[in-house]
Amino acid sequence: MKKIEAIIQPHKLDEVKEALKGIGVDGMTITEVRGHGRQKGHKEVYRGMEYEVDLLPKVKVELVISDARLDEITNVLAGAARTGKIGDGKIFVFDVFEAMRIRNGETGEAAL
Repeated sequence: MKKIEAIIQPHKLDEVKEALKGIGVDGMTITEVRGHGRQKGHKEVYRGMEYEVDLLPKVKVELVISDARLDEITNVLAGAARTGKIGDGKIFVFDVFEAMRIRNGETGEAAL
């Protein structure tokens, strides 16, 4: 099993959710996060004062999948999240050693 963590632009969330739903991915966790990479933030003016906004709003999408679907799901996710501009985000993949559905005790891929 693999865990995918994708950091994406907030305005791309609906497209990503629909694309994943379209290939049969039902479960995911969404978290509002803030950060920056090469984008570095920008300057804004508020009441005549200029200030640096260096932590930008992002969305983290997390899902655990079977090993066999890794390439398919990461490609669909990246395609739906891509704008072609700096700040599109990143996808990270981790190994998952075990999963358990709390409700009935199912383990492994059956718990997904």
